[in-house]
Amino acid sequence: MDIDGVQAALSFPSFPGFGGGVFHRAKDKELAELCIKAWNDWQADEWCAYAPDRLIPMALLPVWDVDAAVKEVERMAAKGAGTISFPDNPIPLGLPGFTNDYWTPLWDVCEETEMPVSLHFGSGGFVPGFPFSVATGTMGRSAEAMAESPVPYAIPTALFASNLMWSSVELLFSGQLQKHPKLQFILAEGGIGWFPYILERADYTWERHRWYQNIDKAAKPSELFQKHFWGCFIDDVHGLANLGDGYISADRVMLEVDYPHSDSNWPNSRKRAAEILADVSDEDCHKITELNARKILRFDR
Repeated sequence: MDIDGVQAALSFPSFPGFGGGVFHRAKDKELAELCIKAWNDWQADEWCAYAPDRLIPMALLPVWDVDAAVKEVERMAAKGAGTISFPDNPIPLGLPGFTNDYWTPLWDVCEETEMPVSLHFGSGGFVPGFPFSVATGTMGRSAEAMAESPVPYAIPTALFASNLMWSSVELLFSGQLQKHPKLQFILAEGGIGWFPYILERADYTWERHRWYQNIDKAAKPSELFQKHFWGCFIDDVHGLANLGDGYISADRVMLEVDYPHSDSNWPNSRKRAAEILADVSDEDCHKITELNARKILRFDR
């Protein structure tokens, strides 16, 4: 972090999976819940506590049991967790989707505790074109295994944002955001360049098709997006070029580093940020590189 010019970081887990998929796949759910609590305690009480001004705790949830998930949000909020990681699409995991009221208790407690929900692409068990089955636990394959795959790993890597496009649109049309006006979603490792197209398309669809469907007739999708979503990018020249176009707001996007993944610019993240933010105002740069993250993660200086 020092070499890269990074002061503080929120880190997603690799071994348990971005959304805790390893524990979700366990047959013994009682043991799995204990594992999630142990992981959360270790992250908050040991790892992040070692450098509390530099490491931001993030909690996993036993998403197979919504009541247990609610209790874990409450427990980890008391420990100072900055966010929870939730599957970007629960359906491949055999769980109800975002349109289902099943998740209401969870969204309620996230509002009450001001806990943002992080959706990391692929955390729901499906990545388009991925040569291995995320659902069966073979996503974390070795570099050798990926190199030998008949399907190039570059394909799902290039299409990663398509997962969060689906998640975002489903949430925008779900009716859940109207019921939970304070609920916030962070689109982790999702990029921002796609915002203008998908929001323009969502508005277009809403304008023409809302009258004969069971969707909100008053809330425009792009306006809901600006109130409930936070975008994250590693290197997104197109997204920054469209900053302030009505779809991408400097108040709602954050810089990511992604160390030690090969998508990262480490050890030149600060240098690359200076290059791609050269035409952005100092005020907006400050928001994108620091202030927005501190605000949504409730992580003071």
